[in-house]
Amino acid sequence: MTTATAELLTVPEVMARLKLGRSTVYDLIRSRRLTSITVGRARRVPVDAVREFISREIGEAA
Repeated sequence: MTTATAELLTVPEVMARLKLGRSTVYDLIRSRRLTSITVGRARRVPVDAVREFISREIGEAA
């Protein structure tokens, strides 16, 4: 795996990292709470976007 592909996660990988269901991940993407890009027909989420989402959620919970 190259560095470029290692920095982009598939939806199932995001689901595993966040321990959320598929529809919840897509809801987060749709509501723009989780940044993603489309490559062809594939949806990819940058690793940094997942980290930012977690930090933002922790900050709001505090």
